[in-house]
Amino acid sequence: MITSREKLKSAKRIVVKVGTSTLSHGEHGKFKLNLYRIEHLIRELTDLHNEGREIILVTSGAIAAGIGKLGLNEKPQTIPENQALAAIGQGVLMHIYEKFFAEYGQTMAQLLLTKSIAFDEHARENSRNSLMTLLKMDVIPVINENDAVATDEIRIGDNDNLSAMVAELIGAEVLIILTDIDGLYNGNPKVDANAKLIHEVTEINSEIEKMAGGVGTKLGTGGMFTKIQAAKIAVANGIDMLIVNGGEVGNLRRALNGEQVGTIFSKA
Repeated sequence: MITSREKLKSAKRIVVKVGTSTLSHGEHGKFKLNLYRIEHLIRELTDLHNEGREIILVTSGAIAAGIGKLGLNEKPQTIPENQALAAIGQGVLMHIYEKFFAEYGQTMAQLLLTKSIAFDEHARENSRNSLMTLLKMDVIPVINENDAVATDEIRIGDNDNLSAMVAELIGAEVLIILTDIDGLYNGNPKVDANAKLIHEVTEINSEIEKMAGGVGTKLGTGGMFTKIQAAKIAVANGIDMLIVNGGEVGNLRRALNGEQVGTIFSKA
């Protein structure tokens, strides 16, 4: 019997979501973007695409890029301020993506979406048509939520959920969420030395939800809780989902090679 991880080796249509904590140096780096990680991510995505896989990137980081651009020392608390920072940072982030993709000979396209694709059939159809056309053109779509006009999305870190919605929308086989932790633990590894990494989850029950805890970093807006929400959406639609540490170069490739990296969520 082929295991869930072995199936990853042949997955053709893959959604990768990268979090703010992976893309930036955080508060100690004055919220500047981590160009080393971004370049390695883009090189890895391009190489996977060159293998014949279809890659869709869902990215956070616009607000972080705006904070870094303005030289602020912390993330503002109000929605209008974060919307303004997203508007500033979106161009900065996309310029960097475009530069690195171009260096590796890959064309990308930016799409700004909101969670309206979950309930607005017209928005769903238009978004699906755009994405499918880009994939046929051998283009890698780079998706971000439209933070400059969004409100609730900024509060709840909806890029995790958005990535699951995108995966469902286009019939992806796997969703990989890159973050700053190795996967789902049965405790908080930052305070509990005995916390153990859970390699596979085949049922998202109340016990798993309790393990998710609260929100994430100061700069990001999600956390393990929103990743569990995303896993529910993905698995319910027959899509395997992984939580993988995006800070370690090569983890994405190792995960898709079927190695025991991170936590995989799949149906029993």
